[in-house]
Amino acid sequence: MSEAFVTVENLHKSFNDHKAVNGVTFSIYKGEIFGLLGPNGAGKTTTIRILSTILDPDRGDVSVGGHSIRHEDDAIRSLIGVCPQELALYPDLSAMDNLLFFGRMVGLNGREARSQAVANLEAMGLMDRAKGKVDKFSGGMKRRINLAIALMGHPELLFLDEPTVGIDPQSRNMIYETIDGLRDGGMTILYTTHYMEEADRLCDRVAIMDGGRIVALDTPHELKSRIGSPEQVTLEDVFLKLTGRGLRD
Repeated sequence: MSEAFVTVENLHKSFNDHKAVNGVTFSIYKGEIFGLLGPNGAGKTTTIRILSTILDPDRGDVSVGGHSIRHEDDAIRSLIGVCPQELALYPDLSAMDNLLFFGRMVGLNGREARSQAVANLEAMGLMDRAKGKVDKFSGGMKRRINLAIALMGHPELLFLDEPTVGIDPQSRNMIYETIDGLRDGGMTILYTTHYMEEADRLCDRVAIMDGGRIVALDTPHELKSRIGSPEQVTLEDVFLKLTGRGLRD
């Protein structure tokens, strides 16, 4: 993985007197699952909102697929898919109609949208529930539909924000397998989670943020090696050592 698909350079963002992002720099390689971790208030959400063109930075720049967010945000939007922590679904529509709607929103014609919707529902194990209303689905099924929607349009960069919150082990395992398959197919993924064992399992590299800065960036194995034996130390041990044990509300 030598080619950087995402380059973040000296990113800054403040809200009034609060410095939410303070000189953040990193790259994400093409075909990599890159974990962005941190306690509440660390700056992760603001960073992701800048990368996904929702917020403008005060200083610095981000390049996605060779396009700058300062000058080519429309080009970047055509490359990205976002699976938010808050479910982005229309509960009164069927699973199929949700995917068709969002497919048209990303510019697919009717035939393309239906073809991709069928493929994504099959990948999520939900084709047999295609006509069912989403509001009747379990939490795990809704999470899988959320991911299926994010994949409409075949994005090259996928933002996954806490994609397994509050779901059953079977749905979580299916999402893991889907993410592994996407990476194997060459997709670049930015992954956020509060489950350290999840980041350890899935991510090629991990950046830990605190106080608006990146305080560590490496492979999970190397991060664990910094404080002990990687077979005995957990990524949670590393996280707590770097960010402290105090509660963040």
